[in-house]
Formats: sequence, structure tokens, C-alpha cells
Amino acid sequence: MSALPTQPGATTAPAGPTLRDIHLPPEPSWWPPAPGWWMLGALVLTALLLGVWLWRRHRGVTRQHEQVLLELDTLARRHQHDADQAALANGLHQLLRRVARRHDAMATQQRGEAWRQTLTRVSIDTTTLDRLLALEHVIYRPQSKFDHVAAVAAVRQWLDLALKPSNWKPVVTEQAHA
Repeated sequence: MSALPTQPGATTAPAGPTLRDIHLPPEPSWWPPAPGWWMLGALVLTALLLGVWLWRRHRGVTRQHEQVLLELDTLARRHQHDADQAALANGLHQLLRRVARRHDAMATQQRGEAWRQTLTRVSIDTTTLDRLLALEHVIYRPQSKFDHVAAVAAVRQWLDLALKPSNWKPVVTEQAHA
């Protein structure tokens, strides 16, 4: 390559504007997050709160179930100590009525067939049902003998099922024929 001859006394023209180096825009800020992150955060928070609520509810139901069965065990131990059949039958009967009252407000006032219908809303066999119904007779006839071990087992079986709301059958209402 040959260089162009320059003339003496000639001034050189500027070659063009002075260019600066390319500048990148600043890095995006981490705050505030994009709307998608806000929605994800709200979803995670909602799921967390729902999980805590369900856990507390389950814990409360479990604790309640344990308290009822603990009361049943206390009644059975007290009977082993004092052998009072009427007191055991009365305690078992009251425990049944208190649990049944959660699903039927009239359970504390029912007698006879109405009480039988309330007890049968939980699926149990007829032997267990007969033992539960016999408790009412033992309360008012203290001299009558009853199998307290079988009665406690029947009450425990009924309570195990009755303390789970999904085990209760809906109330069957009889429609009047015109």
C-alpha cells in the first residue's frame, strides 16, 4: 500500500465525530418484583395459611377425639375401683348423649325409639346397639346386672365412629301421607 502524498501547508480535515464506547443500560432492579412474582407470592402465602388452618383444625378434632376416649377410660377405671354399675352406666350414657348432641340438638331429650334412631345414624351392629340402649335401663334399675366390659367396648366402638362426622347418616324424615 502506498500512502497518499500530502502537500505541505495543507491542513487535514477532521475524520468525523469522536465516538464514545457503547454503554449498556443499568441492570434491572430486584425491587419491585414483576407482577408474576407478586401472584406467586400471594399463592404461596394462601397455600401456607390454608395448610396451617387445616392442620389446626385436624389437631383440634384429634384432641377432642382423644379427650372423649380419655373420659371413657376414666369412667372404666373408676368402675374398676368402686364397682358402682349405676355410676358407670350413667357416665357412659351421658357421654353418648353429649357426642350425639353435636349432630342432633335434640339428642339430650330423646327417649325410646327417637334415641334409638339417633344411635343408628352411625353404622353399628345390632348387638352393639342393644348394649347401648341397655345403659338407660341400668341407670334406673341399679340392682340389675350388666356386662360392664361389653358396655364399655360398645360405647368405645360407637364413639370411634361417631366422632368422625362423615360416619353420620342424614336424618330420615317420615313424610305424612295425605
